[in-house]
Amino acid sequence: MKVEECKAYEVVDARRLEDLNSFGYLLRHKKTGARVALISNDDENKVFNIAFRTPPENSTGVAHIIEHTVLCGSKKYPAKDPFMELEKSSLNTFLNAMTYPDKTMYPVASCNDKDFQNLMDVYLDAVFHPNIYNEKKIFMQEGWHYECNAPEEEITINGVVYNEMKGAFSSADDVLYREIMNSLYPNVTYGKESGGDPLVIPELSYEEYLDFHRKYYHPSNSYIYLYGNMDMAEKLVYLDENYLSQYEKQEIDSEIPLEKSFSECRYVNKTYSISEGESEKDNTYLAYNFSIGTSLDRNLYVALQVLDYVLCSAQGAPIKEALIHKGIGTEVFGYCENGIRQPYFSFIAKNANEEQKQEFIETIEDCLRDLVENGLDEKALLAGINNFEFRYREADFGNYPKGLMYGLQMFDSWLYDDNAPFIHIEANDTYAFLKENVKTGYFENLVRTGFIENLHRCLLVLSPEKGKVAKEEEALSKKLQSYKESLSEKELLDLIEETKALREYQEEEDSEEILALIPTLSLEDIKKEAEPLSNDLFDLCGQRFLHHNVFTNGIAYLRMIFDLSQLPEKYFPYLGIFRSMIGSVNTEKHTYAELDYEEHIISGGIAFSYSSYTNAKDSKDYMVAMEVRTKTLFSNLQVTLDLIHEMIFTSCFEDKDRLHEILEELRSKIEGDLIGNGHVTAVNRAESYYSEPAKIGEIISGVPAYHQLVTILENFEQKAPEVIQMMKELVQHIFRKENLMVDLTANEEGLAEVRKQLPAFIDRLAVEPVEKGKFVPTLEKENEAFACASQVQYVCRAGNFANHGVSYHGSLRVAKSILSRDYLWNNVRVKNGAYGCMCAFRRNGDCYFVSYRDPKLMETVAIFEEAADYMEHFEATREEVTKYIIGTISDMDIPLTPSTRGARSLNAYMSKVSFEEIQKERDEVLATTVADIRESAKAIRAFMSDDCFSVVGNENKIKAEKEHFHVVKQLILG
Repeated sequence: MKVEECKAYEVVDARRLEDLNSFGYLLRHKKTGARVALISNDDENKVFNIAFRTPPENSTGVAHIIEHTVLCGSKKYPAKDPFMELEKSSLNTFLNAMTYPDKTMYPVASCNDKDFQNLMDVYLDAVFHPNIYNEKKIFMQEGWHYECNAPEEEITINGVVYNEMKGAFSSADDVLYREIMNSLYPNVTYGKESGGDPLVIPELSYEEYLDFHRKYYHPSNSYIYLYGNMDMAEKLVYLDENYLSQYEKQEIDSEIPLEKSFSECRYVNKTYSISEGESEKDNTYLAYNFSIGTSLDRNLYVALQVLDYVLCSAQGAPIKEALIHKGIGTEVFGYCENGIRQPYFSFIAKNANEEQKQEFIETIEDCLRDLVENGLDEKALLAGINNFEFRYREADFGNYPKGLMYGLQMFDSWLYDDNAPFIHIEANDTYAFLKENVKTGYFENLVRTGFIENLHRCLLVLSPEKGKVAKEEEALSKKLQSYKESLSEKELLDLIEETKALREYQEEEDSEEILALIPTLSLEDIKKEAEPLSNDLFDLCGQRFLHHNVFTNGIAYLRMIFDLSQLPEKYFPYLGIFRSMIGSVNTEKHTYAELDYEEHIISGGIAFSYSSYTNAKDSKDYMVAMEVRTKTLFSNLQVTLDLIHEMIFTSCFEDKDRLHEILEELRSKIEGDLIGNGHVTAVNRAESYYSEPAKIGEIISGVPAYHQLVTILENFEQKAPEVIQMMKELVQHIFRKENLMVDLTANEEGLAEVRKQLPAFIDRLAVEPVEKGKFVPTLEKENEAFACASQVQYVCRAGNFANHGVSYHGSLRVAKSILSRDYLWNNVRVKNGAYGCMCAFRRNGDCYFVSYRDPKLMETVAIFEEAADYMEHFEATREEVTKYIIGTISDMDIPLTPSTRGARSLNAYMSKVSFEEIQKERDEVLATTVADIRESAKAIRAFMSDDCFSVVGNENKIKAEKEHFHVVKQLILG
């Protein structure tokens, strides 16, 4: 049967999607009005997505809570957590759900036909027939609930979404973007917090929550998307017969209204929390924000991103330069949000002061007027256009399926116009239009109408407030105490009983009969052979050259790896600064602004980064390297290599003003990362107590690097000459022939071009004699707690089991799956309310457990410490073990893009892992037994015995638990 022959649907549009080498259909289900879009092609990584327009009326987070809870059991699949059961036993390449400001999505992806059908059915039953109407405890667990265990104890609030959003509201950057949107659209959907404000979430009642689902989760309000190589007609019939035909059409008012333009600029003042040790001076965000057009303007959609690059994001961009040179912020950037009905553009200065707000506005407006009058830099415009076009044509989304990303982007138009799902994923004509109009005044006119003459604007001042979190906690504590006092004795006992009942519900296991209802695969559905490596090693001009023969559509993915094993110790603390300087300062031929434009005109980017490669069988055998990575068309390889050489060997480091700008921006970015990725901070610190490469990584870009950076900036005039000299010396120490190894992902044509062009680059590497040395860092178990203005914790225990004589075995991958999807999930997330929990078992023995946005601290540590006992006494049927094996293989068999295929092969080579060892690991995974899983307890006990412990979190929580740490520190220095 053909799509056109599916009688339950009306074909609205059917046409070739040339840009995607696909065929597209736009359909409407006749009975319900459900919207359906299909993209048919030969991609085996199939994608399904069902989404609903879900405009919130308040900030209780109801849409977000429903997103979590519909996946907690349904009519057909009544298990308490089908989502996690699928994680355990599916070959999915993507499985998640997402809440946006105006929509909620449920996408899945798989390369296995049977698995794909299973995933579709579980998700469809979840959204249309969830158990939330039968079991209030689902709402309590995932949304919010009062908790009290005994009459004498305090009442608290807990819930997964509640704690997730406490974590989100602890990030100043997250608060900034939220307040920008709320300020520009105060009277419509975007003026509410769809994820939920932690102060407002407890106002949501169970009935209001159910009413939201009743209203919006109906086929008449749905958007259904299918992508890839499948029988589309068969899927359409299945959708109709099993779900859509069971409903009658409804008129559902979910329209996303337009905010009326303002008559004048709005001024909005908000605050975010900082710790007592942080300074309020130079710590304010200033954001000048403009609502511009609608996302249905396909040229505007991309043009705003180009303007972000040209005006703010490029090195030397005019507005960034103007603000920095006036001392208005140390990090200046633009932000373009084009995924909502009314896109907006923000000019943002970080680390500024409130009294600078008028000068901030005037500087931006003067600069914009000058650009309109004198014209935008044509080279900058071409660089911006080429940058985005390269990404579009490359279509490399890393581990995310291409079809998933196309589907998400379609909603930037489809949600607001039923007939326009494809306008942004077919973008070749858009890029052609923009390039043709670089010289016509199109962009200057957009600056004039979008910024200068546009009254739909606001100025947001986001100021620091010391102890804001503590004040809110105290106010909540008083509110909860007052609530407790208002309860009668019976009501309090009922609450205690409700708390107990929820815990019992969480601890109760589903019956085998219920779990058997969730469709699974068998081991016969699993590919037995591991993905082969593609490593061809040979000599080029005396250098090791590793080639991965992969079709890349004319793109060379080139990386030059410079070994740092002979770099003297004194240079390592400056490597993070060095990486930031290269490509960001003037060279002999170009200003740093021109350099940025050249880079994006001729390539898909040039990046300088640090990496660490450890022997998979010996954690003491490792290599730290600086890598120069680029992706460029074969035809542009020579000019790209010339530009890299120019960046390395002719950079002018002597400009102290530029050095200061770069260091201030680097400090701002590191501070944002330390807090925003608190789990990564905790893991890196804990691993640095026992691992030499981890300790070196911290010295280069972690907490010690941050502390040194602060010291340099506080004593800049004294320290600047030393830093400049270090930059010059590092060029000569790093970029040498004897340090170089070359890695290339491309086909034979690309290899031939690299063979032709690279020797000239190699011949120009540094040859002057330099001092050499071997840096072996001193390890110290510090067991630190880092206090910050966070409402939640990130708790980590780490160690190395190989150091205690425990060998790696493929079954440890299955153990990781069991811990992540069962033990840690049930105890850290489900019962304790943390948003996430993760673990790792590496071949070299490195191992960690870490929680994410966690309301607890020592309770989580106790869960970590009991993990070995759990695994030692693990009980499961062969069928249950098979589920975990399948889920483990899913993690191992992530579809590879050309660049990730090359990176996988490189990592195997550098880690001294052969294909035979990869196959042996896969065989061990597939043969895992209960006895093997119990053996994992030895690895857990071994790494836990190292007692490496690090926490990032709430100041008061850490103070209350300070006896458990060797030292308590402020995460952000004043």
